[in-house]
Amino acid sequence: MAFELPPLPYDYDALEPVISKETMTFHHDKHHAAYTAKLNEGVAADPKLEGKTIEEIMGMMSTLPPLVRNNGGGYWNHDFFWKIMAPVGSTQPSGKLAEAITAYGGLDKLKEDFNGKGAGQFGSGWAWVIVDSSGALKVTSTPNQDNPLMDDAKDKGTPVLGNDVWEHAYYLTYKNDRPGDLQAWWDVVNWDEAGRRFEAAAA
Repeated sequence: MAFELPPLPYDYDALEPVISKETMTFHHDKHHAAYTAKLNEGVAADPKLEGKTIEEIMGMMSTLPPLVRNNGGGYWNHDFFWKIMAPVGSTQPSGKLAEAITAYGGLDKLKEDFNGKGAGQFGSGWAWVIVDSSGALKVTSTPNQDNPLMDDAKDKGTPVLGNDVWEHAYYLTYKNDRPGDLQAWWDVVNWDEAGRRFEAAAA
């Protein structure tokens, strides 16, 4: 198998009450596992994908079939999602990322814009904070399992933060209150990891 389901970097109940143990268990063990299995099917069927990293696959996504797009995006997005979260109250923005957030207009504006993108994404998708080609922060969203690393993304860049607005990510706790989920999510953002990713992208 080319890709394996990555383990969660914390216990299933570590993000409660923001994200329940039940949600994390289904989300990781069922949804992420299914994306992983289907991605491997797509990779096995296409010799040119043999040995490619998931990031390399993202960079050639416009040439690949929906099976690889949907499940490759789902695989990468969820691996990123788990890592960009941590137990409640872990960290706050600092260093160069904090400076970039100030330049953006401040943390309150970043949250407002991000929550707006997430709430306004029709159907399923993701909200993102990315580092664009100029090294600045930008807030964007993508449909389905697309992401800003894909070569045909409308807004290309390196993700620093991302939140899953598919119903399976929040419905067990928040029902149809997507804005409520988006607002609560900031309490489990792993700002240390976001800062590391920002510095790597902006270097």
